[in-house]
Amino acid sequence: MAEAKLVKTRLRSGVWEGVLSGASGQPLLEVMHLEAQVPGTSVTEIPDRPGDWAVRVPIPVEALSEGVQTFLIRDAVSGDKLGHFTIITGVAMEDDIRGELDLLRAELDMLKRAFRRHCLETMG
Repeated sequence: MAEAKLVKTRLRSGVWEGVLSGASGQPLLEVMHLEAQVPGTSVTEIPDRPGDWAVRVPIPVEALSEGVQTFLIRDAVSGDKLGHFTIITGVAMEDDIRGELDLLRAELDMLKRAFRRHCLETMG
């Protein structure tokens, strides 16, 4: 799914929504927050728009707490990152790089897991 592109459309009533374009066949996505999978993600084909899929991610109430919360959206099969969204609560957003730092940390954790998996596969 390397050529797939995920674009946010809105965040409304606690649900992040976007459109995934360029996926071949039914995409299988997973959303991660603090290294745990977020339940309830749905991917449905958009009528009259072949190759476009509506993505809906319900934001768990327990994920909303003081500070920066970053959610990674990725292909569940390949592990490729397709997008992310960040929610900041309780702090001013101006000049706040904590969202970017939190995203870098999440991506670094993902790379570490992939590297460890690669090392285990090549050693045996």
